[in-house]
Amino acid sequence: MRTILSVAFLSCTLQANAQQGSEYSIMVESRVAKSKEKQYGEWKAWPTRAVSTLQQYKPAAIAIDKYGGRTDVKLKSTGYFSAVKEKDRWWIADPDGNAFINIGVVSVSAGPSDSSKLALQQQFGDVSKWATATYTLLRNNGFNSLGAWSDVEQAKAAASQNKQPFSYTIIKNFMSDYGKQKGGVYQQAGHMGYPDNTIFVFDPEFETFCDKYAQQLAANKNDKNLFGYFSDNELPFERLSLDRYLGKKDTTDHGYQAARRWIEERGISKTAITDSVRHLFLGFMADRYYSIVARAIKKYDPNHLYLGSRLHFYELKVKPFFEAVGRYVDVIAINYYRFWTPVAEDMKNWEAWSGKPFLVTEWYTKGMDSGMPNYSGAGWIVRTQEERGLFYQNFALGLLESGNCVGFQWFKYQDNDPANINADPSNTDANKGIVSNRYKVYQPLLDKMKELNTQVYSLIDFFDARKRNAQ
Repeated sequence: MRTILSVAFLSCTLQANAQQGSEYSIMVESRVAKSKEKQYGEWKAWPTRAVSTLQQYKPAAIAIDKYGGRTDVKLKSTGYFSAVKEKDRWWIADPDGNAFINIGVVSVSAGPSDSSKLALQQQFGDVSKWATATYTLLRNNGFNSLGAWSDVEQAKAAASQNKQPFSYTIIKNFMSDYGKQKGGVYQQAGHMGYPDNTIFVFDPEFETFCDKYAQQLAANKNDKNLFGYFSDNELPFERLSLDRYLGKKDTTDHGYQAARRWIEERGISKTAITDSVRHLFLGFMADRYYSIVARAIKKYDPNHLYLGSRLHFYELKVKPFFEAVGRYVDVIAINYYRFWTPVAEDMKNWEAWSGKPFLVTEWYTKGMDSGMPNYSGAGWIVRTQEERGLFYQNFALGLLESGNCVGFQWFKYQDNDPANINADPSNTDANKGIVSNRYKVYQPLLDKMKELNTQVYSLIDFFDARKRNAQ
C-alpha cells in the first residue's frame, strides 16, 4: 500500500506509516512562472519521496577517501576520474580507484554585482576568505564537486589548505566561441543563440578552430582534481533542425549544403520529411559535432572525462542522437528540467541508446519565502526552503535508483542578484541558490541536502539490494 500525505501531517504520521511497512510519499505543491506575462501558474501537488519515507532503509557508515569516493568498492583506476560499469551500476572511479558519485554545485563563485561584492567584503573580508568558508560549507553538507562556471582557482587554493580537494569541472565554448569569431551569435535565456537556430557544425573551418582552441587544455592534463570538460552549453539540437538548415536563404551556406546533400543521398524530398528522418539527421549533426570536439579535447588532454555539451530539451527523447553522442562522450551531461521526478524510462533509454552513464548538471527549484520574484529560469516554485530540500531529495533518489546516473550538480550556489544588469535573461530574479545574493545560508534547504548527500552510498546499496531481491 502507498500512502500519500500532506507536508503538514508528515511529522505526526511517520510512526504509523512505518508500522505499516509501506514506502510512502509526502505531497509538495509547486507551480511554474510564466515570465513573459509576469504571472504564476496554478499550484499543483506532487508525490515526493524523502530519505525518511524509504521503508526498511537503514543508513550505514561508509568510509570515504579524500575525493569523496567510497573506500569499500574498488574499481579499475586510470589515476584520474573515469567512468566504470560494475555489474548493473555505473560509477566514477576516482583517482585512487574508489567508487565515486559526483555531488556538486554549479557557479560556485563570488557574486559579480557591486552589492554582492560589498556583502562579501562585510561578511568574509576578501575573496580568499570567502572561498575557504564556502569550501567548508559545501564539504560539511556532503558536496564533493564544483559544477560549471565555478571559481576553480580559489577553490583549489582553499581545498589545498584542508588536504581534501574538490573535484571540479571546466566549461568551454567550442561552438559559441567559434560563432563569436564567425559572427551572428547572440545571448538567449540560459544559452547562446544562432542564426536560424542552427549551429555552424558543418563549416569546414570549425574543425581547425577546435584543434587550435583545445590546445589550452594541455595545461590541465596532469591535474587529478579535474573531473572533466563540458564543450558547450545547451546547443540547439531540435526537432526542426533539418528543416531550418534546408530553409536557409543563402544556398552557399555550409549547413544548407550539408543538409541538402544528406537528404539527396537518401532519396528524400523536402516534402517527405518525417520526424524519424529529422531524428536521423540529429544523429548526423551530433556525430559531426562530438567527433570533432572529442578528437580535439583528447588530443591535448587524454586523461580527463569528456562530458559533452549539456543537453537540455528535445534531443533527450531521440535515439539516433544518443547513439551518436555515445560514440565520443565519456559521460553525458544533462540539464534536467520540466520534471518533478526523473523519468525512469528516459534514464534507462539514455544508457541503452548510448552505452554511457549520465551526469545531471543543472536542476533546481525556487522558494517563495526567499522574497525573490522567481519569474526567471526553468525551475519549479515551492513555498518554503524546506520544500526545496524535499524536492532535492525526491529528485536525487530517483537518479540514484536508476543505476545509470554518476552524479548531480545543483544549479546553483547563489541566488540571482537583480542588481546584476549583465546577467543573462534566465538569471535575473530567482531563488536558485543555497545562499542568497547577500550570502545568507538557506539552512532548511541545506539540512535536507546534507541528509541525502551524506547517505548517497548507503542509499545506492539499499536500491541495488531491493532491485536484486525483486528479480
